[in-house]
Amino acid sequence: MDWTALWLTLRVACCSTAILFLVGVPLAYWLAMTHWRGRFVIEAIVALPLVLPPTVLGFYLLVALGPNSPLGRWCLSLTGERLPFSFAGILIGSVLCNLPFAVRPFVSGFAGVNRRLIEASWCLGVSKRATFVRVTLPLAWPGILTGLVLAFTHSVGEFGVALMIGGNIPGVTRTLSISIYDNVQAMDYAAASQSAALLLVFAFAMLCLLQAWGRREWT
Repeated sequence: MDWTALWLTLRVACCSTAILFLVGVPLAYWLAMTHWRGRFVIEAIVALPLVLPPTVLGFYLLVALGPNSPLGRWCLSLTGERLPFSFAGILIGSVLCNLPFAVRPFVSGFAGVNRRLIEASWCLGVSKRATFVRVTLPLAWPGILTGLVLAFTHSVGEFGVALMIGGNIPGVTRTLSISIYDNVQAMDYAAASQSAALLLVFAFAMLCLLQAWGRREWT
């Protein structure tokens, strides 16, 4: 078992899930509440990582974050470090790759909130921001929790985008899924089996928790 790769994987998953919560909740709330006819374009962009091959997404991220791009040059001049083949690079890739796994359940959660409760809160003189925190967010919490669990679980097992944007640098960008790939390439099937079994048990446990949570909420 590559414990360094496991620790790095958990760091990436936790950081990307936190960023997806901060970015995805406002985006999902807007998608659920807006009446703009062009919202389908934003929804398609959000869902794009679901249908794009990870290598395609990873390639365009590599180009967009490279030192020859405006964003890459800005980051290089600001921090002196390049985004590709760094922890920040695989974190950006993880956030973009897992965006639909978080935002789509978020949208379902907000769409399921009874609008009459929100309007009643407004009529009682509660501001829109306070209504969102006290009424909308708690009622949409099952969908938000589902999105967070799905995003975290998928981030733990992400391989294609992480390999394209981060490469395979031990202790920096080598995640657990990449470590499994290395073990298979080296014909170390015992080590690969341990890591693969860990990811399998983890994914199965997370899905069981989601199913149990959903059944309890439905009941």
